[in-house]
This record gives sequence, structure tokens and C-alpha cells, in this order.
Amino acid sequence: MKKSTRINLYLKEHNITTRRGADELIQKGLVKINGVKARLGDQVFPSDVVTVDNRVLEKVQEYVYFAYNKPRGVSTTASIPGEKDILGTTTFPTAVFPVGRLDKASHGLIIMTNDGRVTDRLLNPKGIHEKEYIVETDKSIKGIDLVKMEKGIRIEREKTLPCVATKINQTTMSIIITEGKKHQVRRMCAAFGYQVEDLERIRIANITLAGLKPGMFRPFTEKEKTIFMQALGLQ
Repeated sequence: MKKSTRINLYLKEHNITTRRGADELIQKGLVKINGVKARLGDQVFPSDVVTVDNRVLEKVQEYVYFAYNKPRGVSTTASIPGEKDILGTTTFPTAVFPVGRLDKASHGLIIMTNDGRVTDRLLNPKGIHEKEYIVETDKSIKGIDLVKMEKGIRIEREKTLPCVATKINQTTMSIIITEGKKHQVRRMCAAFGYQVEDLERIRIANITLAGLKPGMFRPFTEKEKTIFMQALGLQ
């Protein structure tokens, strides 16, 4: 059962006003919960009817958030008839869509949700949200290459933002980026002559695979969701 929502946040989620503006409406007696004038700090439950200046607010759709481990060989979305994609190979308890993409040859974390706000905030170029990858290459990794990679490198006409690149073993490294250009990690590696043998995304912001097997998913924990939404400025 969905927990209650503080009345000023409830009004903000309905795009009525800001939290401060909601407090002002409440103090003026313009907000009612089940026909009773709301007070500052009141909680709204899913079954409650809220009105603002006698106008009934429609209930906000209940948002869901899942961490999904995309297997190698499965596309994020089907672009070719007959191609295997996430929604065609996995059944979720409610309608959701993938946030961002992970190419067919790669595997790992994809966030699945029905909250369009997350797509806008997470993929907005102005946002700074970490994405971590484990990359296996075809040859030994040189430390000097990682130093250069961390400072940002030019790919065609654009320069990548600074990142964190850490050598795990002779042919494996961790790369943490804060942007999402097409095939960025593969292209960054190719710039130094490395061919990517395997690429796995293990983290987006504070959300991790947390032991999920390929093709499996799990809902965000309440703590994960709170931290994630705060990072996106949605709570």
C-alpha cells in the first residue's frame, strides 16, 4: 500500500504550486482533504479527495521504479522487426519504459519506470549523474592512457567531460562518466587503441545491480528511491 504524502508535496506533485506556495494556500483555507480544511503538515492517503479552491485534484499515477539487468544480446527497445528487446523478453508488474539506452552488445543496469520526469532529469545534458561501467579490453591497459582519459578526450568534434578511470587488472578497468554520448565508453577506449571485449554498466547514480542476474529486476528500496529522487531534484 502506498504511504501517505505530505499535503504541500502533494500539491507540488500536481503542479499546483511550490511547497511554500502550497503552505500559503493551506493557511488561506483554500485546500481541503475530504471536505475538511487542511492544516500545515497534514498527510494525504491514496483514498483521500483533495480540493483546491473547490476544484477536485485528480489522483497522481503511482510511480514505480525498477533496477533491471539487461542481458547481452537484448536491445533496449526493438528497432528491427523480430529483434529481442527488454519489454519483449521481460514481464513487469505494470507498464514501464527504459530510461536511456544500453547497446545490444553491452549488458547491465537499466532503470525501468513509468515516471517521465526521471527521463527528463537523468538524460538532461545539464545534469551531473554518475554512470559506472566495468570494461574488459583486448590488451593490457596502460596507466598513462587512463590519466589522459580522465582529463577528457576529443571524440570527433566533441570533448568528453572529465571522468574517473581505474585499472582493476591487466585488461579490465572501471570507468565512471557523467554524460551519455552514443557509444561513449566504447569510443573512449577506441581512442587509445583498446577494443572492448565486454562492457557492463553496474551503477547509475546510487542505483546498482545489487546481485541481479541477467534478465532479472527488482524495485528500488525506499532508501534508494529517496536518495535517487533527491539527486534528480524531484523530492
